[in-house]
Amino acid sequence: MQLSISGHHIDVTPALRQYVTGKLTRLERHYDHITNMHVVLSVQKLDQRAEATAHVSGAELFADATSGDLYAAIDMLADKLDRQIVKYKEKVIARRHGRG
Repeated sequence: MQLSISGHHIDVTPALRQYVTGKLTRLERHYDHITNMHVVLSVQKLDQRAEATAHVSGAELFADATSGDLYAAIDMLADKLDRQIVKYKEKVIARRHGRG
């Protein structure tokens, strides 16, 4: 999986980069056909926002999360993407077995 991390009104420090990489590489445990992922971290006044677009074979999944703490927003983002990937994988398997 190719992971690109960028910041909007924020400098992406090595600690943030390592935290995002650690959280989002666990998504490959559920579905290993993730080709690339683009993560944007941004700050707007008191809101810290993390959004990601994951390109998988046959689809594009998007999730975003907003919180007062950037690390909490990254955690929520990883959980949302995890649920979407599991749902997509179940959908692909059901289609392959003729139940969809």
